[in-house]
Amino acid sequence: MQVRADDPRHPRVAPLVAEHIADQLGNTPAGFAFVLGADALAAPDIDFFSVWDGDTLMGMGALKVLGADSGEVKSMRSTTAARGRGAGHAVLRHIIATARARGYRALYLETGTTPPYDAALTLYRRAGFVSCPPFGDYVASPHNQFLMLDLGED
Repeated sequence: MQVRADDPRHPRVAPLVAEHIADQLGNTPAGFAFVLGADALAAPDIDFFSVWDGDTLMGMGALKVLGADSGEVKSMRSTTAARGRGAGHAVLRHIIATARARGYRALYLETGTTPPYDAALTLYRRAGFVSCPPFGDYVASPHNQFLMLDLGED
């Protein structure tokens, strides 16, 4: 699998972004889904990555700048066909490596609390993410949980 910088508006990637948005809005009550659209994912403060196996799109993920020493994992998604094949792990590993290369001390993320988020939560916890209080503009709710990865220690 190859992880590469990409444009979330690219015709081969945009359908996965749209699927992600629909899924997030369908699995989280209104007002508690913080999913970003393709244009927002193309903003200068976000690095968007796609995962490919040859010519087959396997997944996506993004890294949003929070400050000089921290970032936020956004828009993690594997295609249905790629689930369980390591695409999520590949893009998360790439995001973590990018954050480390920038000198970030921490990575944060927000995710849902219902069963559809269980696989993602397992992936994050295996990568070393631990529960943390809300960060940035997020507010605690029964529909969201917050995780952090300390990059200051190896």
